[in-house]
Amino acid sequence: MTESPEARAANLREELQRHERLYYRDAKPEISDREFDRLMAELAAIEEEHPELRTADSPTQRVGGEPTEGFEQVEHTPPMLSLDNTYDHEELEEWFGRLTRLLPDRAIEPDTGSEPDAGSRPATDIEFVCELKVDGVSLSLLYEDGVLTQAATRGNGRVGDLVTVNARTIRSLPLRLPAGAPARLLVRAETYMRRSAFAALNEERAAAGQELYANPRNTTAGTVRLLDSRDVARRRLDLACYEWVQTAGSAGDDGGERSSHGESLAALAELGLPVADSWRRCASLAEVVAYCDEWQKKRGELDFEIDGVVVKVDDPELRDRLGATAKAPRWAVAFKFEAEQAETVVREINAQVGRTGAVTPVAELEPVLVAGTTVKRATLHNYEDLARKDVRVGDAVVIEKGGDIIPKVVEVIEDRRGPESKPFEPPGHCPVCGEKLYQPEEEALLRCVNAACPAVVRERIRHFASRNAMDILGLGDRLVGALVEGDLVADPADLYGLTVEKLADLKKTNDARLGEKAAARTVASLEESKQRSLSRLIYALGIRFVGDSTASLLARRFGSVDGLLAATVEELEEVDEIGDRIAESVRAFFDSERNRRLLDRLREQGLQFEEESTGEDDGDRPLEGKVFVLTGSLAGTTRSEAGVRIKALGGKVTGSVSGRTDYLVAGEKAGSKLRKAEQLGVEVLNQAGFEALLVAHED
Repeated sequence: MTESPEARAANLREELQRHERLYYRDAKPEISDREFDRLMAELAAIEEEHPELRTADSPTQRVGGEPTEGFEQVEHTPPMLSLDNTYDHEELEEWFGRLTRLLPDRAIEPDTGSEPDAGSRPATDIEFVCELKVDGVSLSLLYEDGVLTQAATRGNGRVGDLVTVNARTIRSLPLRLPAGAPARLLVRAETYMRRSAFAALNEERAAAGQELYANPRNTTAGTVRLLDSRDVARRRLDLACYEWVQTAGSAGDDGGERSSHGESLAALAELGLPVADSWRRCASLAEVVAYCDEWQKKRGELDFEIDGVVVKVDDPELRDRLGATAKAPRWAVAFKFEAEQAETVVREINAQVGRTGAVTPVAELEPVLVAGTTVKRATLHNYEDLARKDVRVGDAVVIEKGGDIIPKVVEVIEDRRGPESKPFEPPGHCPVCGEKLYQPEEEALLRCVNAACPAVVRERIRHFASRNAMDILGLGDRLVGALVEGDLVADPADLYGLTVEKLADLKKTNDARLGEKAAARTVASLEESKQRSLSRLIYALGIRFVGDSTASLLARRFGSVDGLLAATVEELEEVDEIGDRIAESVRAFFDSERNRRLLDRLREQGLQFEEESTGEDDGDRPLEGKVFVLTGSLAGTTRSEAGVRIKALGGKVTGSVSGRTDYLVAGEKAGSKLRKAEQLGVEVLNQAGFEALLVAHED
């Protein structure tokens, strides 16, 4: 008897999902690619004829669909916290020591084991799990009734972009979990691009005469947020799950938490989710160090990039006791690998002009492979640093990727320098506009003071449109350059006068011309950007020393652009983590008549000039209005952690002592701030007094 379309579609889905597991997870394919494609085509044909049979977990959804207009925002519950970093064995041992202080009941006698250097290290009965730190983009994955229903990027940790359609194209990610899976399962994972896939992608782009991508990590970040999921599918992203976050009930599971992190990883793998099999339980710091050292040496053998190891406490009960700071869990830490180095030759030294007018030297290099990517340029920081290192054209140099991201020259191999070599002379005039350069007092940077310099304008526009700022799609380097060169854009407010016709008809000589559809998407994104939050607008303005976190602090404290316009330097300094340098920079920006005119034009375009209320109840705030300054080191905690407790009670933490300061908390080795507080008559609390004050109000 002939199967009904419904029955045939169900059987095909089950069969295709089984073959995907065999191919992508178990590396034991049973059928040829051609046979797999035939089955996929048959299922696609049935779903095309009977759209009501198409399901969210159908393998056909991996090929992507029509482009979307943009990404919805999703709130992370619980938040996706970042990790604190350590960079050497000593810092790793300091983290280990903090754990033993926070968990004194778990400490035992010092380790006197067979490890040659273990005798000097404290030991506990705490077990750890070490995992490779894949260099990719974090995702939060939600399964409901066994089906993948939501995937979101980390974003700022609290809110991310909904990218479910794009995540479904990742072949190693199951769209449906097997029977017995929790009714609701929240998982955290890292999506990445294998080195082989990245090389193949760049080969395709080279053949098509397109600009090559810089590295797999950045390419992954851009791919995850492509609006056309069909393009995502073609780029072959992969995935590694690293955290079982939440469960809730199931047919074969009581929904309870796993007894250990290691058990959670094993359970995720049992459900068919991709989990790297390189993780390892470690019973001591010596074992943790050995794992880190082993993979630092072996990292080049992998087909994907790692930039370190993540060390986690294995026991969930101990994790709960350790808790977290505002930014990171105390029970986990990242051990970052040393940057990879390579030798090459300096071809040229050119000047680069940034959005603040800073002119910095850049070395143009003989191409060399470093940390999996080909490097052709490296920063020389500033001309004083260039002179100190005495880098010259023609020199053989050692370069490394700082944080495995930004290449830099770290050493000149002087014994290979030729006799004709000459020291490099810094420029006297801007290489773009010809304006005379000047060097401010106490700064190492040369600066172009011409606000209309095309390079300065271009970088300001790029910053304004960037991801963490106004997040305007389509405004890449080439298009921004063409807009500035074509006199269509001279400042960020001009962007909002662009139309589809202007973008599509723009005459360019640098291959940046947009089609009508792409132009329409950029104009739509410009319109959408008007609803970005006040904090993102403040960051987008490019105020010197104001990053995205500082912009958030300013938005919460002053509530509007008008509030910032009226704020004095002293009021700005009262804001948590803002010192005199940032306060004076903010005040100087808003005092500028040119900047005020820009703000007026942005206001006319309808951008958000006020912070939206969160509507949250702050509860009891017994320290409301009290200003604290923290100085020196605090036993068993950090100033950052102490600041979190102060703010939870309504108090403020500032970076400098003034007449408005209510309390100075003085830890060990308190310095000039303590002397200033005593001079101003500010009440000084030692750590015991500070703890007593907090406990009295926390109760």
